[in-house]
Amino acid sequence: MDLSNTIALILGGGRGTRLFPLTKIRAKPAVPLAAKYRLIDIPISNCINSGLNRVYVLTQFLSVSLHRHLRQTYSFDHFNGGFVELLAAQQTVDEGTDWYQGTADAVRKNLRYIEQPWVEHVLILSGDQLYRMDFEDMMRSHIEADAAATIAGIPVSRKDASSLGIMQIDESGRVNGFVEKPQTEEEIESVRMDPEWIDARGIDSKGRDCLASMGLYIFKKDVMVDLLTQTNHSDFGKEVFPQAIKSHKVQVHLFDGYWEDIGTIRAFYEANLALASENAPFDIRNRDAPIFSRPRFLPPTIVSEGDIQGSLIADGCKIGKNVTIKNSVIGLRTVIGDNVTIENSVVMGADYIEHEENLTEGQIPVGIGKDSVISGAILDKNCRVGKGVKITNAAGTETQGEDEPYQIRDGISIVIKNGQIADGFEY
Repeated sequence: MDLSNTIALILGGGRGTRLFPLTKIRAKPAVPLAAKYRLIDIPISNCINSGLNRVYVLTQFLSVSLHRHLRQTYSFDHFNGGFVELLAAQQTVDEGTDWYQGTADAVRKNLRYIEQPWVEHVLILSGDQLYRMDFEDMMRSHIEADAAATIAGIPVSRKDASSLGIMQIDESGRVNGFVEKPQTEEEIESVRMDPEWIDARGIDSKGRDCLASMGLYIFKKDVMVDLLTQTNHSDFGKEVFPQAIKSHKVQVHLFDGYWEDIGTIRAFYEANLALASENAPFDIRNRDAPIFSRPRFLPPTIVSEGDIQGSLIADGCKIGKNVTIKNSVIGLRTVIGDNVTIENSVVMGADYIEHEENLTEGQIPVGIGKDSVISGAILDKNCRVGKGVKITNAAGTETQGEDEPYQIRDGISIVIKNGQIADGFEY
């Protein structure tokens, strides 16, 4: 399936408040993932692996690090016309000075980049989901159904339906109903599906009788332009998509692989740890559809002595003596002192390798000091954790702090980027 007439738009999201404080100084798609990647690498890699190399990323909040990552990572030769470019909110003569008011408004204000003669279809993607999909298959569903729009749908159980947008599909696969986060039995019944219908289309329903929107869309360009210019809708999922169902033929594309919306601290934490498990639900080693990211020229990781189980260890790390690491993710350039225990934690590493001669007197080095215990925590980049520190949230506190270097969100301890934790700190 040829995707040369298709352009991809990746929606970078808003302020990312549910991922705070990881989004305190960076855009949501720039949040590190799985020791060496960033969230934005997932949708872009899916595009590249599908043969789609014309990609715009729409964002407006704290986009400097995201822009730097895109610039340093994705470069195509001059002969294939490929690009990955960031479209941040900007002042223009036509649209004025307002920031994006939502996902649909962001696309509306960038229609000049979409209304090009060669573009026939527009692929709308989210910048904060973990999945692997061949968009050629989705485009095939779109073309064969002669649909105005196609949406990716995944079977879910009733207990999961209340946190997702649930669709009702007719026998031909056309979407004719949609309820956002149904909370009552009556709402769920209004959009439930017969599991046998799902089974008949080559996907094992396993009794699941709801089809959830994955937030991935293909639109015919002209249809999308009309939907955006004839209304003031600000959100794709809650407004544009339901409107399209009423006025156009919208087809479903069934998907049943791993898919996780990494929109909260808890989801981010659990998805990372799942990637470190022996039978990870998402294969980061898939050679046929790899995850692309910025190439780095780092030394191999050095492990002096320790017990490492069920963990991801990135390049450039220095791990001391008698270190225990279990069910954890250890990011690039992480320095771990002697007698340290790290369990069920995500350590994002550092942006640079620090030399001891550059430290001022009494300054805590970047990394984790000796005799420390880190459990059930997220340590953002460039953290300076002193000696004998214990970060375990033993009291089970759910939420704490706004500006402090140590915070708790969703019951998970977090040391913010560039945060410093003094020797002997315990919480």
